[in-house]
Parts: sequence; C-alpha cells; structure tokens
Amino acid sequence: MVENLNRGGLERMVLDLVGLQQRQGLKPQVVCVFEAGSLAGELDALGVPLRVCGKRRGPDLRALHRLRRAVRDHRTEVLHTHNAAAHYQAVLATLGLPGRRRVINTRHGMGAGPSASRRDALYRAAMGRTDAVVTVCEAARRDAVARGLVPESRAVVVPNGIRVERFAAAGEAARRAFRQAIGVAPETRLIGTVGRLNWAKDQDSLIRAFARVHATRPDTALVLVGQGELRGDLEDRARLEGVASAVHFLGDRNDVVQLLQGFDLFALSSVSEGYSMALLEASASALPIVATDVGGNAEIVHHGKTGMLVPAGAPESLAVTLGALLDAPDLAIALGDAARAWVLEHGSLEAMASRYARLYAGEGVPA
Repeated sequence: MVENLNRGGLERMVLDLVGLQQRQGLKPQVVCVFEAGSLAGELDALGVPLRVCGKRRGPDLRALHRLRRAVRDHRTEVLHTHNAAAHYQAVLATLGLPGRRRVINTRHGMGAGPSASRRDALYRAAMGRTDAVVTVCEAARRDAVARGLVPESRAVVVPNGIRVERFAAAGEAARRAFRQAIGVAPETRLIGTVGRLNWAKDQDSLIRAFARVHATRPDTALVLVGQGELRGDLEDRARLEGVASAVHFLGDRNDVVQLLQGFDLFALSSVSEGYSMALLEASASALPIVATDVGGNAEIVHHGKTGMLVPAGAPESLAVTLGALLDAPDLAIALGDAARAWVLEHGSLEAMASRYARLYAGEGVPA
C-alpha cells in the first residue's frame, strides 16, 4: 500500500519488489491511497493488479471503504505499507476486518518535513497494530526510535536494493549521444543529479555550487532530472546566478538508466534523505559521487572510497569537492569503479527481497 505511484525512489523500489515477488510465485497487489501516479502503467506489464482509492483531503470514508475492500477481496496475508500516511490509513481501514494479517511498514526517509507533528501522532497511534517497522538505513532506525515513533523491539533495517543488472558504466558513445541530445559541445563535462525538485533535495544549493564551479571551468554544465513544485524557483536561481544557459532541466524521465551514462559526476545535495535509490543507481553506473552527509548517504557513499561526502546546505564545500574531482579524473574513475563494485555486492534487489521475505514470515524482528 502506497500513497501513489508517481516517479520516485520509493515507487521504483515498490515496483521492482512486487515484480520480483510475482516472478517468485507470490500474489501481490498494489493499492494506491490517493491517485494512481505516472508509473502505475508498469504494473500491467508485471501482471500485478492495482487498486486506486482516490482519497481526498481530510477524512474520507469512501476511500477508507475502498482500502478495506481491497484488502478483503485480495485476502491479504501480509499488508506491507510504505511511509506514514499510507500506513495509518491502512491500519484504520482494516480495523475489525476478519483474518490475521502481518502488518509491515517501511519508512523510506527520515520523516521530517511539513505537517510532521500531525502525521507522527497518527503514525504512533497505528503502532499498536504493526508487527514490524523497516527503516532503510541505520541512521533512520536510530532517529525513529529516539523520537518515540517506533518501539525499538519492532524496528529493523532493510536497505533498499535495485536491479543492478540494468546499469552499466558509460562509454564514450553514450556520452557523445547525451551531449548532442541536450545541445552542448562534445567536450562539455556534465554534473548530473536525479530527484524530485523539492525542499528535501535542496537543488538550490547545488545550483549555487555549480555557479562557483562554472566560473572557473566554463566547459561544465549541470543537468537536473526530475520534476517538482520548486522547478520555477530553481530556474529563477539559475538565472540569478548567471548560469541559466548551462543548467538543463530535463523534467520527469523514464530513461534514467540511459541518462546516467551521459554524466561525468553525480551530485546529491539533499538536506534530508533515507537510503537513496538515486545514489544506488549512480553507483551501479560507476559514477563518481559527491553527496551530502545526511540520513543514510554515508552508508552508501564511503568517503574517499566510493565517493565524497560534504555537509548539507553548504554550496561552497560542494563546489570545492565537485571541482576537485573534475580536476582529478583518475581519482574520479577510481571512485566510480569502487562504487559499482560495492553496489553489486550489497545493493541488489534480490538481497532486499530476501530480507523482506523473512519479515513476512515473522523472522528477523528484534526480540
């Protein structure tokens, strides 16, 4: 059960997981509490049924009835919810429903942001009917327990995984094709990022950092893949910094695997992050990474080994580190190769799915 299937790391993880479960002989369905979302069509190809409940703002008894009916009709044995809103809606909708279901919730981020206090209160109230809470990194587990959101006895870490076989290190042909597609010179060095254009990703700091890089390295450009409510503000920031012609907004894309092969460096400027799917995908593409040291980023990017970490909200530090890697191509290549080796061993979809299978069976939860 998810809020929707709009493009994002959570949604990609859910689609990959249910696809694998379907191939393994399980019978998953996906329930969207609100709208279906831009990725929902992928479920048809996977052969996984979708139910959309169309919840409106505020209390919505019709949506709760649809949620309840979706679980009842499916004869759900394991109810796996994602993030807080989908979780407490699911718990409320299934109160008194006959049959015993294991209820597992996954928290994909650190849980901060607008309306956190009300959401957290509703989430705490749902803990009485929750068997296990998964956080996607150790930093998020410690935070959720410390804030009293999750009892320590039910908190467990399951890092996200990706379909690593879909990704490959870029070759020169891919780089040339990408530059031609966005209309920049063949020798342009591209710094890229992938993520929703929202407060948590803080692309404003990335654009300010890029302006400093570009001032001394005019052969560089910045590519932002993703859509969100802050696009207009970020376009204004690029104009204000005098780099609008060198900053390329590609919007919502379904070819991220190919786009990553066109980057020279990958940057993640988040101020809040769980266990970033974007970082896993950049690692699988053998890209040198510069990421902020927040949430679970340090559990993927091992500073000086598989990438570089910088403080959040510090454009100057981000600019210095990006510039240093641009000026040290051998180091950049070594970091990218090490990142790919790490994700092949630790970041696969199969490893993640096997951990969830244990939780579904009632194993793997702290005593």
